[in-house]
Amino acid sequence: MIAEVLAAYGNEVAPDKPSARNIGYHISNLLKWWGEKRVSDVSIKSCKEYVKTKTAAGAWGDLKVLKAAVKYWHGEYGPLDAQPLFWKPELNPPKERWLTRSEAARLLWAARRYQHLRRMILLGLYTGSRPGVLLSLTWAQVDLKAGVMSRTPEGKTQDKKKRAPKVRLGRRITAHLKRWKRLDGAQRLVCYFTSPHHPGARQVEDPHGAWRKVIEASELKGVTKHTLRHTRATWMMQAGVPIWEAAGFLGMSVKTLERVYGHHSPDHQENAANI
Repeated sequence: MIAEVLAAYGNEVAPDKPSARNIGYHISNLLKWWGEKRVSDVSIKSCKEYVKTKTAAGAWGDLKVLKAAVKYWHGEYGPLDAQPLFWKPELNPPKERWLTRSEAARLLWAARRYQHLRRMILLGLYTGSRPGVLLSLTWAQVDLKAGVMSRTPEGKTQDKKKRAPKVRLGRRITAHLKRWKRLDGAQRLVCYFTSPHHPGARQVEDPHGAWRKVIEASELKGVTKHTLRHTRATWMMQAGVPIWEAAGFLGMSVKTLERVYGHHSPDHQENAANI
């Protein structure tokens, strides 16, 4: 049963990956539709039927995890009589939505009542880190003396497919972090939820409800949590930061950075234009 395949992958593989939380989310989605089916039921046709029940991006992520889980089962518990054929939808081109400085200020103002989102937004704008990294960030990963932030939690190994190098902290975000640390004291998490109605600190894995309210209040269109990473990349390209340096800062390949954000550079096509 596919439920067994997903359980094995979720218990034996996912915990060692930085993306464990996201994998768990995908497994939960998959179980609702695939749980009672067998691996032999996976086919191009059944994959297309599943895609009809989801958004293209959501189904793409789910099926990626299902394929990885089947491959793991085949190697560890198989071999399977035959490995199934998978099909995933084509995704839209990368979104180029980024925030201007004034839009970033509007977003921060709209998030003023949500401490965990204010911190996530500022860290996203100044470090370009993925939202999942920031929402699970602990103070143990922040070295204020050296001015460096580790994107990988202690004891965790980096996901080879998602680069997560340490990032140098600039003056502005360091000032924010020092103030937060003074306020937090012995608190473990950097971006945590707290309120008079919910005493104590609580980690928020996916703040979809609060995020939706913030976006509505800001009246910004087409903005997602990943827009923060897009914005940091765009600002660096506009400032003329060397592409290899920007790529290292973001944990992104030079090829990807150049393809998606290169046109924002003031030197874009400069040599070609002046031959």
